[in-house]
Amino acid sequence: MAVDVAAVGARTAAEPRGEACRLFAEDLRRALTELPYEPGRRVSGITVSALGVRDAFTEPAPADDDTSRFALPVHLYGRQVAVGPRPVAGRAGCACCLRRRWQGVRSVALREGLELRGGTRESGPWPYRVPFAAQAVAALIARLAAAPPEEGPFPDVWLVDLDRLTVRRFPLVPEPDCPGCGTPRPVTAGSAALELRPAPKYRPGVSRVRPVDAYGLQVDAFANPHWGAVGPSVVCDVTSPTTSATVGCFSSRSGDYLRETFWGGHADTYHASTRIGLLEGLERFAGMRARGRSVTLTASLDDLGPDAVDPRETGLYTDDFHRASPWVPPFAPDRPIPWVWGWSLRDARPRPVPEIIAYYHKPGIEHRFVQESSNGCASGGSLAEAVLGGLMEAVERDAFLLAWHGMQPLPEIDPATSTDPRTMVMVERMALYGYRARFFDTRITFPVPVVTAVAERFDGGPARMCFGAGAALDPEAALAAALCEIATDSVQLLQRFRRDEAGYRAMAEDFGKITSLHDHPLVYAVPEMGRHADFLLRRPAPPPPLDVSALRWPRADGSGPDIRDDLRAAAGAVISAGFDVVVVDQTAPEQHALGLHAVKVLVPGLLPLDFGWTRQRARHMPRLRGALREAGLRSDDLTEAGLNPGPHPFP
Repeated sequence: MAVDVAAVGARTAAEPRGEACRLFAEDLRRALTELPYEPGRRVSGITVSALGVRDAFTEPAPADDDTSRFALPVHLYGRQVAVGPRPVAGRAGCACCLRRRWQGVRSVALREGLELRGGTRESGPWPYRVPFAAQAVAALIARLAAAPPEEGPFPDVWLVDLDRLTVRRFPLVPEPDCPGCGTPRPVTAGSAALELRPAPKYRPGVSRVRPVDAYGLQVDAFANPHWGAVGPSVVCDVTSPTTSATVGCFSSRSGDYLRETFWGGHADTYHASTRIGLLEGLERFAGMRARGRSVTLTASLDDLGPDAVDPRETGLYTDDFHRASPWVPPFAPDRPIPWVWGWSLRDARPRPVPEIIAYYHKPGIEHRFVQESSNGCASGGSLAEAVLGGLMEAVERDAFLLAWHGMQPLPEIDPATSTDPRTMVMVERMALYGYRARFFDTRITFPVPVVTAVAERFDGGPARMCFGAGAALDPEAALAAALCEIATDSVQLLQRFRRDEAGYRAMAEDFGKITSLHDHPLVYAVPEMGRHADFLLRRPAPPPPLDVSALRWPRADGSGPDIRDDLRAAAGAVISAGFDVVVVDQTAPEQHALGLHAVKVLVPGLLPLDFGWTRQRARHMPRLRGALREAGLRSDDLTEAGLNPGPHPFP
């Protein structure tokens, strides 16, 4: 083996707070000279630096003549030494990626210090500077230098724990906006074009091109406490008596605000739930802001004209809201804002979309005239699969909000008519825990099956009800998706409600206190809130319930062999009703490396899902007034007095 011992240096040696790195670099240089060398691979240089010294997210790009870009990075923090990733020409993943991913899973307190208060400094000599530390790291470097390059989509980083005397390896997912190795792609009209290729289903009756296990997800690359891409861990909810639920969380900054974003899976095994949750975490990560892309278009709506998606069609807040929240600027058609490019399935051409509508957590509030949600975001193993998933979600949320705000009675569905034995097993299991599972046909404008599910306590006590919904071309799949949501949430509702019962009861008295996503479902744990759902659950003379099969759409029921055909049918139904389907490709580089696609599907004119009583757009949109009449469910348009006075309960 050959190691350029002279090229071992401390990246921060010139700084007063880099003394530990300088001393350890000297120890490491001596330890490397004492190793028995054999012919093998070469490490051209080694840098030693500290983690947690400065904000990695504001780190500048390295200069072209900075030779440290080609060196093996060694990082110190506390009792840990991180070695890697090895620099490989043409491969993403570098020391800056590591520092950013590492910082992303730190505690709120440390992130606040690094990102808002100028960084940290050494509190004293590094207590782990003993001869063994340098010898152990040197031996590891020698081993890595002689080893072949790693296989897999992501490079490895090795962690030496000097307290526990362990060495572990974790893959590092490259940071798509890394100034060192990232190569942002410009977002242009030409790059927005979508080519929907054949997408054969991996087995009949599903809407995916491959099973979840086929992606080869490395769990420890995406969820580990050192540099996990979507959080420090996956937590298995061993208390859930219904599904094998898992949950994870990552945080991202926008100005002074550090936002926590949760993801999870709700399958019947922890193995499946973990992988489903990681896919959702990646979907959240890609949908919050453009990753690995540079936004190139800033203009006003007046400049762009009718080709652009008009935010007034997707919904705006009221003037009263902006007067009460002067820091949120109202939309103005003559004010320049950033735009990304989407693709119109109706017109087969690119359409500009406001960036804050395409991505729901763009940093800064100067252009954020609305706070978008993940509604319409979806991922899949093919573009058609992802677009179909996003479209189903947009249709589902629109139908639910139309029925809820319009207090529209819906036909009930008898779950005993389901042909999926797992459905009745779960319905009966929920009954064991005090909940009746009820399902309602929520088709309003479109023939696509949409099911609203309600878990209702038999005794009407605290944690009285929770809601869910599902949409799919296969009615059984739509019902199963809605059931999955209430099966997980209902059995946890009482415990979550008890944590802040006084707070939720206060929200039930003053809806202005409802401000976050979690407030909406939890306020319906208050028994008295059930009156707002009486239009659905307490009909005086309901008709006989429907069979599940009554929701089947003969034109496309999900039984075909190709997802692309399903998408064409569903999109065609939406387009024929007078709407456009606009698709924004959100795929992040880490998803691309796994063969995944991520999109935001936007149907201008459908009702958007908002959270917070004062931040609701749907209640003020023209569609809410006339859609039920147009569907033949009412004889007249809704008036303000006819709207449901309660907030929506959607989770």
